[in-house]
Amino acid sequence: MRLALYGAVALLVGAVAPASAQEVGRVGVDWLGNDIIVEAVKDPAVEGVTCHISYFDRGVVDRLQKGNWFENPSDSSISCRQTGPITIGKIDMSEEGEEVFKQGISLIWKKQVVNRIYDKKNDTLIYLSHSRQVQDGSAKMAVTTVPLYDQNVVWSDGKPQ
Repeated sequence: MRLALYGAVALLVGAVAPASAQEVGRVGVDWLGNDIIVEAVKDPAVEGVTCHISYFDRGVVDRLQKGNWFENPSDSSISCRQTGPITIGKIDMSEEGEEVFKQGISLIWKKQVVNRIYDKKNDTLIYLSHSRQVQDGSAKMAVTTVPLYDQNVVWSDGKPQ
């Protein structure tokens, strides 16, 4: 019974997960166990683009010392680059763009999110890393771009006019 429950939870989590991150680096910053994590995330709708996201991961000692046990800071950094031939599938063309990556940075409500926005006028993909909270939203963000101008880009649904 317990094994079936764990399997169902794992299946549910896998079914709702957006693009997954692969940890590629971890740098210890102090003796309290605090680390800076670097993860690689592939854009699920844009083949040939990889984003590297870094964020602060609080250690147990730091959490106990400062109280706020259940969340990491909202700070993050992002850099996205072309890592192969670019093929763009169906993407959201709205001003808000679309969420391409999300992970929890608190026990329940706080998320680290990456949105992709297409800047049609400048033929550029914009990736915005920010945190989403139920209240007290954070102004901490990072942005990076992948210019498509003069690149051999394949648009699976045709380039937007």
